[in-house]
Amino acid sequence: MSNQYLDPNLKVFSLNSNLPLAQEIAKVIGVELGKCSVNRFSDGEIQINIEESIRGCDVFVIQSTSQPVNDNIMELLIMIDALKRASAKTINIVMPYYGYARQDRKARAREPITAKLVANLLETAGATRVLTLDLHAPQIQGFFDIPVDQLMGVPILSDYFKDKALDGDIVIVSPDHGGVTRARKMAERLKAPIAIIDKRRPRPNVAEVMNIVGNIEGKVAILIDDIIDTAGTITLAANALVENGAKEVYASCTHPVLSGPAIERIQNSKIKELVVTNSISLPEEKKIEKIVGLSVAPLIGEAIIRIHEEQSVSTLFD
Repeated sequence: MSNQYLDPNLKVFSLNSNLPLAQEIAKVIGVELGKCSVNRFSDGEIQINIEESIRGCDVFVIQSTSQPVNDNIMELLIMIDALKRASAKTINIVMPYYGYARQDRKARAREPITAKLVANLLETAGATRVLTLDLHAPQIQGFFDIPVDQLMGVPILSDYFKDKALDGDIVIVSPDHGGVTRARKMAERLKAPIAIIDKRRPRPNVAEVMNIVGNIEGKVAILIDDIIDTAGTITLAANALVENGAKEVYASCTHPVLSGPAIERIQNSKIKELVVTNSISLPEEKKIEKIVGLSVAPLIGEAIIRIHEEQSVSTLFD
């Protein structure tokens, strides 16, 4: 592909949550980022101006709804409204990280299903398609009545470990039952067995590790998860693996939420390296030596081109 994408009807805009990723995606596609300004009035209200014509265009808006989650969602909703009123042909939301994805069902009485509420808000505002990466729960695709393309982070993470030529037998470890499918996908790519950590969680953001199912003795363990938030689960898992005879432990995830005590926990844990993608922009203070960042820009850029050119996106899922 030449460095310049020639169809003027493809426009890519970025809001505030992950400008570095958006710039990289625009470069991959070969377009300039669209001109828009996002300002705050003195009372905190968001004001958005789109500073070029987008009439009849396929518009892609890049915004991860990471911290500050509610500001980023509101920015996105206002942007969608602005695009709709400016006669965009399609409004494609590129949301590498979908905030509120963990509130995907009623786990207790009188709980909201906020992942569905967010889907409703995006659709009501006027989104015509969503392109996302590793949804916490795959059924969130069904919360939308518009097309949802979900890209996978596992191939990118797997390729990193494949190229790393680790010393010894590898075992892929899921930190809980829910992540077994993901672990299996990585295991297939690395031709390795899997193990599962049987974990019970007394209350949110508090994890306790129970037992390890599978053989990890003397092996190089690679933990894989979709989101690492406070890093409680993953660091307890890593320490349990080492205590039970693993040779070394690497950890990986698509979405480095890394809130609260996460960085300190990772720094002090038995994790040798934490491999993440740039679906969420990490501030400088979170960039520690143990964290290795991989880019999802080539994957997302390719998906945007395919959607715009009405080609198959599913080949990118493999």
